[in-house]
Amino acid sequence: MLEKVLIANRGEIALRILRACKELGIKTVAVHSKADRELMHVRLADEAVCIGPASSAQSYLNIPALISAAEVTDSSAIHPGYGFLSENANFAEQVERSGFAFIGPRAETIRLMGDKVSAIEAMKKAGVPTVPGSDGPLGDDDAATLATGKRIGYPVIIKAAAGGGGRGMRVVHSEAHLLSSISVTRTEAQAAFGDGTVYMEKFLEKPRHVEVQVLADGQGNAIHLYDRDCSLQRRHQKVLEEAPAPGIDPKARADVLEACRQACLEINYRGAGTFEFLYEDGKFFFIEMNTRVQVEHPVTEMVTGVDIVKEQLRIASGLPLSIRQEDVKLNGHAFECRINAEDSRTFMPSPGKVTLFHAPGGLGVRMDSHLYTGYTVPPHYDSLIGKLITWGADRETALTRMRNALDELLVEGIKTNIDLQKDLVRDSNFRQGGVNIHYLEKKLAN
Repeated sequence: MLEKVLIANRGEIALRILRACKELGIKTVAVHSKADRELMHVRLADEAVCIGPASSAQSYLNIPALISAAEVTDSSAIHPGYGFLSENANFAEQVERSGFAFIGPRAETIRLMGDKVSAIEAMKKAGVPTVPGSDGPLGDDDAATLATGKRIGYPVIIKAAAGGGGRGMRVVHSEAHLLSSISVTRTEAQAAFGDGTVYMEKFLEKPRHVEVQVLADGQGNAIHLYDRDCSLQRRHQKVLEEAPAPGIDPKARADVLEACRQACLEINYRGAGTFEFLYEDGKFFFIEMNTRVQVEHPVTEMVTGVDIVKEQLRIASGLPLSIRQEDVKLNGHAFECRINAEDSRTFMPSPGKVTLFHAPGGLGVRMDSHLYTGYTVPPHYDSLIGKLITWGADRETALTRMRNALDELLVEGIKTNIDLQKDLVRDSNFRQGGVNIHYLEKKLAN
């Protein structure tokens, strides 16, 4: 087992990683910016190192500072969490070149799946269903591009190969706007990602966002942990998730779960990962793979009983998976509401001092948060301040517990999106299950 892990992140995920390390008897090193001295995991870690000023670029994205912190603390591994450098292949490479274990996939795997074009090609070879598209990057031959659009059928979507976070995408509804839309998207992609490569896919008009959680040890063992529905989104950012996804065709589900497991073996995947799909008319279409732990991993843990972060740590220690596919059983249903420090109506961030924090409790209720009364939410980072998770033997029980837990959750001194979440879990269409990815945007526009 790893002896000491440096946690290269902040907030609730850093605290989550620390707890998993403690359960496994692993010592921890918390790195933090000057703005994050009072974070809970910094207080609880065995050691803490300040790696720079508040700016992410000078702290949590500062690779030399992170490597130096690992060296001076004699750490044996680095856990990147999610966001920041978690899917940066250069970082993963430098971590391992410096003699530390990177708690995640190999650098070449991150590169393969980070490029949407190469990821789609790899998934096709592995038998994972993909969206009809251009079968590679778009070139400069306008006639060939127009022919591709006609073959796929409108509407289509132009995507940056290096894109992410909902950026570098443009929907095109007719041939007349195709070439100009490609040109604009290329320019945006070059500016945002340093790579102007784009490709084309069929635009699904009312899909759901369903993803499959996987674990693989890079030693010939891979499992899936079933699926999650993450369709409630605003500006391509997830707001509320659940597991398993309701109302999925049983055969389509079984086929895609096994395809994802096999794909992990095909690409020799190592660690935790998530295959993201659009689901429409009973069919799955691969869109991307996230080569890290997901924000919404707790809902999967609640319905499978598998500690995903502990498995990451075991895998990075060189150990095989502790469970086999036949050991993984679905049990009940779970929801997760992302709690953000933001105005529920304007969605403007709301940093400041938390004058009162009370976490809900009871059977089937879990709160993953770094908040405490007196903590000051800094203005420099993502607005996520916690995740409220509930479990029940069935979907309705889990949803009832979520309604009650949201009523019990108290965060005072700053604005939060708790009122929005209260509204969503009482929404009649959401309660029925199966809303599409556009549902929340349309609801907010009314």
